[in-house]
Amino acid sequence: MSRPSDHYDSRPQAPQAGVVQPKLGLTGWLRWFWRQLTSMRTALFLLLMLAIASIPGSLVPQRTSDPNGVTQYFTDNPDLAPILDKLQAFDVYTSAWFSSIYLLLFISLIGCVIPRTKHHFQALRAKPPTTPARLGRLSGFTTQDAPAHTDARDAITHARTVLKSSGYRVARFDSDTESSVSAERGYLRETGNLVFHAALVGILVTVGFGGGYGFSGQRVLVEGQTFVNTLLAYDSFNPGRFFDDSTLDPYTLSLDDFSVSYEQRNLQAYGQPIDFTADVTVTPKGEAAEPSAVKVNGPLRTNGTSIYLLGNGYAPTIQVTAPDGTVVFSDSVPFLPQDANLTSLGIVKVPDGLAEQLGMIGFFYPTQDKAASGANFSSYPDLEYPLLTLNVYTGDLGLNAGVPTSVYALDTDTLTQQTGGKTDVASIELKPGESAALPGDLGTVSFVDNNPTASAAGDFTQSVPRFASFDIHHDPTQIWLISFSLLVLFGLFTGLLVPRRRVWVKATTRIDGTVHLEYAGLARGDDPALEAAVTTVADRHLKLLKTHQPVVAHPESI
Repeated sequence: MSRPSDHYDSRPQAPQAGVVQPKLGLTGWLRWFWRQLTSMRTALFLLLMLAIASIPGSLVPQRTSDPNGVTQYFTDNPDLAPILDKLQAFDVYTSAWFSSIYLLLFISLIGCVIPRTKHHFQALRAKPPTTPARLGRLSGFTTQDAPAHTDARDAITHARTVLKSSGYRVARFDSDTESSVSAERGYLRETGNLVFHAALVGILVTVGFGGGYGFSGQRVLVEGQTFVNTLLAYDSFNPGRFFDDSTLDPYTLSLDDFSVSYEQRNLQAYGQPIDFTADVTVTPKGEAAEPSAVKVNGPLRTNGTSIYLLGNGYAPTIQVTAPDGTVVFSDSVPFLPQDANLTSLGIVKVPDGLAEQLGMIGFFYPTQDKAASGANFSSYPDLEYPLLTLNVYTGDLGLNAGVPTSVYALDTDTLTQQTGGKTDVASIELKPGESAALPGDLGTVSFVDNNPTASAAGDFTQSVPRFASFDIHHDPTQIWLISFSLLVLFGLFTGLLVPRRRVWVKATTRIDGTVHLEYAGLARGDDPALEAAVTTVADRHLKLLKTHQPVVAHPESI
């Protein structure tokens, strides 16, 4: 027997002639694209893409935060670095591809929030829905008989009071045979969701655009030196794309003293730093000086900037004197620490005043000791037995070519080494207060002692000044970021903790005059406390009805 033509297993029928799929057109395609872009699925996908796109920013150094690291990366990876640079891997957070994802997410969130806000506003103004005809199909359904002589309308009046006191929005419905009240609560849940998404948009705007008005700059100060907050005074400076140097607040920052506390009781951690403190003096323009301190986890906030302590080390004072006694170089040179015991490396460049340009590579040992091989090393980070060693180079330092060079590096390829290495001439070794002759009768070099009186007694703690590296950061978006972050938390917890539910109470008058009460609830989403909430409403309602039970005279007393 053959199957009917409309059976699911029947032979497919040929499409009727003349059936044509509608064309979307330009407007239709734009509407379709907008709906896809503003869907929650797309927003979540873009959030995931943004997280993935930010990964390269943590794998390779960024020009905005570590320009020296980028330079070193080019030196260490000469083949790979240019390719990554073309892909904007060293400028991830300002790259075209990262900005595209960022802007799409921004538009998607706005497209999600605006329609939902409009719908939510309309829902807040609307009355709760009409009471269903069959409450028995809903969750938490329970029935009770009202106390004798209770009127159905009065019962619903009391139910309305109970529900309103519990934070429900209520609407009353009356007929000849029954009365009911419809109540709902939990609109704060949707409000929290909207606040959450709106705050995310605020964070995107703040980070994406507000951060362009800030800056980050670094400066190294030796004890006794002063920094003036001007653009040229920074060692390195990273401005936002909208930054204007006329907005810099004029003030001076002086490093008065830098102190370090080392562990000396626990032998397992002997010599480990316990605390760093940079005692500074801040002087705003036209105001009195203000003494303050900067710690590793205690930045100084002044004149619209936050000053962070990044690093520290020793800055031996080195003086070079020409054969005729003229001092051609005298400065406290920051030596960069190479290990935990502050074995430090420094560069000295003397371009003028001598018969030849002079460059020196120095090592400073706060507590000098000898290894079995005879090599020097520092056994303790504090100044117990300081020693400075210098390898001398002569030749063209390349300073006259007009090409910027780092003060922490010396290109020795075109220089002639005079001491140390394969020269068969020992490196110059100096203790605080000592001097030595430079090779080739160029003059003398001295390791200046800043506290010779104490050094003579064996106390070198003040003989060598220290330096501190500061990061000076200005971010006008901090208050906005904190505010939007708090709103995000508020919206998140509100959306998770506030239940959305509806409760109905119906009072029906029977033929014998008694009143039958029905209670039921309905939740939007998972609400394990719904049944308990309906039971609580029923118990409070019955208790209130008994309290307001009308007094009826007994027939015998009439």
